[in-house]
Amino acid sequence: MFDPRSRLTQIGAVVRDRFDSQKRVLSFDEYLDLFAKHPWRHSRDAARYVRDCLDYFGTYELERPGASVKRWRLFDLEFEQSDDLSADESGDGHDFLVGQERLQHDFYRILSNFVREGRINRLVLLHGPNGSAKSTFVGCLMRALEHYSYQDEGALYRFSWIFPRGKDGKTVGFGSRDDSFEPGESFAHLPDSRIDVKLTSELRENPLLLLPRAERRRLLTEAYEGDSVDESPPHVIANGQLGAKNRQIFDALLTAYRGELTKVLAHVRVERFYHSRRYRLGVVTIGPEMAVDAQERQISVDRSLGVLPASLSALSLFETMGELVDASGGLLEFSDLLKRPLDAWRYLLLAIETGEVSLNFSMLPLNSVLVATSNELHLNAFKEHHEYRSFRGRLQMVRVPYLLDYRREQGIYDAQIVPQVRTHVAPHATYVAALWAVLTRLMRPQGDEYDNATVGRLATTLSPLEKAELYADGRIPERFASEEAKELRAGLEAIRHESDTWPKYEGLHGASPREIRNLLLDAAQDPRYGCLSPIAVLEHVAVFCESDDYDFLKEKPESGYHDHRGFVEVVRERWLDFVDEEFRTSTGLVEETQYVDLFERYVTHVSFWTKGERVQNPMTGEYEEPDEGLMKNVEEMLDVDPAKADNFRKDLISTVAGHAIDNPGVSVSYTKVFPRFLGKLREATYGKRRKQLGEIAQDALVILADDERAIRQMGAERERAARETLERMVADHGYAESSVRDAVGELLRRRYEP
Repeated sequence: MFDPRSRLTQIGAVVRDRFDSQKRVLSFDEYLDLFAKHPWRHSRDAARYVRDCLDYFGTYELERPGASVKRWRLFDLEFEQSDDLSADESGDGHDFLVGQERLQHDFYRILSNFVREGRINRLVLLHGPNGSAKSTFVGCLMRALEHYSYQDEGALYRFSWIFPRGKDGKTVGFGSRDDSFEPGESFAHLPDSRIDVKLTSELRENPLLLLPRAERRRLLTEAYEGDSVDESPPHVIANGQLGAKNRQIFDALLTAYRGELTKVLAHVRVERFYHSRRYRLGVVTIGPEMAVDAQERQISVDRSLGVLPASLSALSLFETMGELVDASGGLLEFSDLLKRPLDAWRYLLLAIETGEVSLNFSMLPLNSVLVATSNELHLNAFKEHHEYRSFRGRLQMVRVPYLLDYRREQGIYDAQIVPQVRTHVAPHATYVAALWAVLTRLMRPQGDEYDNATVGRLATTLSPLEKAELYADGRIPERFASEEAKELRAGLEAIRHESDTWPKYEGLHGASPREIRNLLLDAAQDPRYGCLSPIAVLEHVAVFCESDDYDFLKEKPESGYHDHRGFVEVVRERWLDFVDEEFRTSTGLVEETQYVDLFERYVTHVSFWTKGERVQNPMTGEYEEPDEGLMKNVEEMLDVDPAKADNFRKDLISTVAGHAIDNPGVSVSYTKVFPRFLGKLREATYGKRRKQLGEIAQDALVILADDERAIRQMGAERERAARETLERMVADHGYAESSVRDAVGELLRRRYEP
């Protein structure tokens, strides 16, 4: 039987053990011991802490066409799936950052510059079109910082002032005759019942700042050398000072104790704390409507301070508050910064330069990584302001464009939309949305921008679909000759970065993921369809294109680019290509290995033909002349000009030989080396069976309509073929009855009906 009291006792023991293992409460001496073991870990400023957080989660190489890129694992939010101490702060992991590896690299580089310079001297401004994942990027960082602060490697400490009550009712050390404490003994571990007053540090300052600056520097140097730390301590730790309130308390205690530092530090309790978005602790977002980032409030009138000794109670103490204070030691985001009046954040110019913010009665030390976001419209307006140049020197601009890889774009909708849709999601539903979105963002290549004139010439001939597939899969259009394809493949990165220096860069304009998400959700609720169907998505996109609410829809088509309405049909045809392929393979009319076997035989005969040798017949064992009929038949299927057949054969064998030289000991994979040729063989083979494919498609729709009379009329053999096709569509390609009906019906209507 469940015993709640016993269970509560067990939970209490776990919480207690966890509290002790995390070293939640320490004396100053105990904290120094901790610092001695890990000097770097316990002497970081905000920039080092955030960079170490990125390093903690690690990186991995992501292969993409043309090059591999480094991705920081933090932005995958895998840690949110774990059973962690900070689970109450975590999400479901669906809001991870898709793509944007260049943004990750740029941000890490900026942090590294802060670390090298020893101080945070720039505000990082993320700018890009609406919906380009600027806030998602910052949100991932904040979630990771929360999680990291619960790990040993991310431990954070602040301090409080403890003033205990003696047995005689007086404050210990100030007139009390209580001799139960040894001189210099720490009050850090006293129970609350023995404490008169506890004064916290709102800024969560590093306890090392309690040491005199010169001695602190020597301590840091010795600790770093002893632990083989190559870098210098950050400026805020090596040269920083306590905030005004803590400095007043420290000086008053030092005076009261006649310079005995150990007695002063006996009043210090070091406490571990954790970053929290929910409680605005260390990771804070300021919206454009918020105007007061920091302020002061006098606390010396608090009644609880009346029990303090005269040397302290006479002080005019002020506590600081506001978002700048809440974010101290962590990350502060200024969301849509440029929507705020310029005067509301002008102070940041001086604050970033000096590392302090001027308040009415004191200077507020600044120790936060400052990140702001803005869309391009507000940034362009800001650049026209007469004071822009004054601000520019303290801003680190980072561009955040829309994604240009439709596979990565599709990943956004698969992660964020599919889990929300309660009905079946048809294969390719998110694909068609992602492909259309990316097509709206692409720009026509400008040939004169390339160092390699050949690459520039070839790039200008790319259609939007060809460019999108080149970016996503490295797919080279079949119309290019082998040498041209080689040049284009080698120049892919040049094409990808062509507009990097342009004011109107690729990925600045086009459909936002926000609009696409809404379109997908609307399509999922379309009563005409029993699922989230690609047809429904395309219909909703077509209606969306008739709207005049978006600037990108007003663009004039240029050489096929920016033709957003025309892209709907481009995407439809590409979707039907996939459906056609899935349907044909599901019919089982032709074994997939048949194309490869035929091509292998062709290459074998061509190889002997080029060498002028005879080939052995595997059936008879006799040596015969290469089969000219076989070679011509295959070349006809490949659309090879008979007048150029000899050169085609020689080029083919040269390609095979080149692959063998580049990959010694590796068998040639014809599907990888000659995908275009195998695709043509497949098309030619199925082209001869077009009528039969159309018949199977019609029969499949009859079965899906459950028309018993028509099913009886088609005969057992045709019924079996249609049912097996439908079963393979469901089992192998992820269709359901509703989605396969839509797909096969559209395919039949557009591809197989006369």
